[in-house]
Amino acid sequence: MKTKILVILALFIGIGTVLHTIAPPILFGMRPDIMLPMMFLGILLFPKPSYVLLLSIATGVISALTTTVPGGQISNIVDKPITAFIFFGLFLLVRNQPIRISAPILAAIGTMVSGTVFLVMALYVIGLLPGSFFALFSAVVLPATLFNVIFIVILYPIVNKIMERSQVVTD
Repeated sequence: MKTKILVILALFIGIGTVLHTIAPPILFGMRPDIMLPMMFLGILLFPKPSYVLLLSIATGVISALTTTVPGGQISNIVDKPITAFIFFGLFLLVRNQPIRISAPILAAIGTMVSGTVFLVMALYVIGLLPGSFFALFSAVVLPATLFNVIFIVILYPIVNKIMERSQVVTD
């Protein structure tokens, strides 16, 4: 692992933490997980299993520390590694496709996977009825998906251009 890349990933996590902390809650203390697109950016820019593992664990722990959802601590720690490796696997499948098309689609899928795992875990931990899953999914996860797709569409080209200009190597 290169120190330069670890610093960049730490910056992504830090920026995601600040944005996650100041995001207003939508429903029952649930807020869009803005740390997700930052984790997705890290995976898109540095697609190696070791970086994905480190990034997902760090993102999960920090999300758990900053969550306002009852039962969200355990849910975040479980959700982020699962989401990261599903996102990484899908990214490897579509690696040869144009990134401007695949990145937003992957962000949408990743956010929905994350929201599903998070809600299932949270509902299990706090013991809510399974019927509330669909209401929470449509009220929180779908708007977060839209936000994260827009976030990736805007931010990925900017960050990618910065990485190219700064000549950060990924090998």
